[in-house]
Amino acid sequence: MPSRGLRLALLALALIASTTVAGTALVASTARADPTVITASDFRLEEGPYNPVISALDGVLPAASVPAVLDSANRSATTSGCDPAADHQVAAFCWEVGDNTTKDWYPQGISSTADAYGSGTYEGRTALFVSWYYNGTGTNKGVRMSFVDYENPAAPRYRHVLLVQPHTDSAGRPDFRPVTVHAGGIFGYGHYLYVADTWGGFRAFDLRHIWRVSTGDKSKVGRQADGTYHAFNYRYVLPQAQRFTASTEGGASRLRFSAASLDRTSAPDSVIVCEYDADGTATRVVRFPIDYTDRKFKESPDGYTHGTEAYRVDIKSMQGATAIDDEFFVSASAGSSSRGSLYTFTGNEGPVEYFGAQPAGPEDLSYRGPRGQLWSLTEYPGTRYVYALDPSGF
Repeated sequence: MPSRGLRLALLALALIASTTVAGTALVASTARADPTVITASDFRLEEGPYNPVISALDGVLPAASVPAVLDSANRSATTSGCDPAADHQVAAFCWEVGDNTTKDWYPQGISSTADAYGSGTYEGRTALFVSWYYNGTGTNKGVRMSFVDYENPAAPRYRHVLLVQPHTDSAGRPDFRPVTVHAGGIFGYGHYLYVADTWGGFRAFDLRHIWRVSTGDKSKVGRQADGTYHAFNYRYVLPQAQRFTASTEGGASRLRFSAASLDRTSAPDSVIVCEYDADGTATRVVRFPIDYTDRKFKESPDGYTHGTEAYRVDIKSMQGATAIDDEFFVSASAGSSSRGSLYTFTGNEGPVEYFGAQPAGPEDLSYRGPRGQLWSLTEYPGTRYVYALDPSGF
């Protein structure tokens, strides 16, 4: 990847020449204030216990592996005619018509098996994961996760899996309920799939405990009177194993966990969090350490995980953020009728805005290191894309 200074110089020349890329003008914003370093250690996460009900449900529900879920994919994505026209786009696909147009579910977070393991695969398979939050009527169905088989990028297939929170019912029997969070950002790490909990920190879901449940009724969830288990007609459920609860100290204001990503280019690996605010006032990006030995957030001697890097960036409508070799990338939206932007910054330079570089409604970001691809997705019904960019172009 060219140096940041060289890329900015090339961008300036491109602007002078009024270059147009992928049908949109690649435009840098006017000068912006450099990021302000803030006290990273003021932002904390506290690990909760592993949910003991998981072992009880292991005893009553049949297990399924990640490859088994991928092999059972019952929906087909399409690449034909699917073009979000993002700058430096290198891949894209679109959901089936029903998923593309539904107003009951909105896609938000994205990750891949390259997050789970540096090899790029999980149990020998290449896949993407996408979170959707429920926006329909009636019972809140929580969050579903698309397991996308990406072995053949020309013809991805996928299946939705419901996220559930195991608990014990009033009679002492193992049960589960929907997980009602926004799921604005996700990342995999080993056998854990982490989901951002907007004001709460993170929920961790254990891919070693996927269960098959009964189908045939879209209204039922959890244990039923006849002893069967349902999940709104989804065949598989993935259980929440732990919570990592957010707090602050030192006078820092509460951090909004709007999106999250894994940074495998840092040493050691780390997690990037950004917060959404419509006007961008005092918005922040924070880095947290994560431990490859147990796949959990790395604790300090005081029992908390503390941030290791943090900036006030004042970028409005941040929807996703990640870092590649010490350079931060931020996805920002501008409503349903305007294209979104991509920002870049470092610890002492930027942010630089690439105006209109993404389609309308961009969300989370995830770097697929083995392929050098920066993945994102859009949320609005009728124009939902999943796509990858070449980050070296920015």
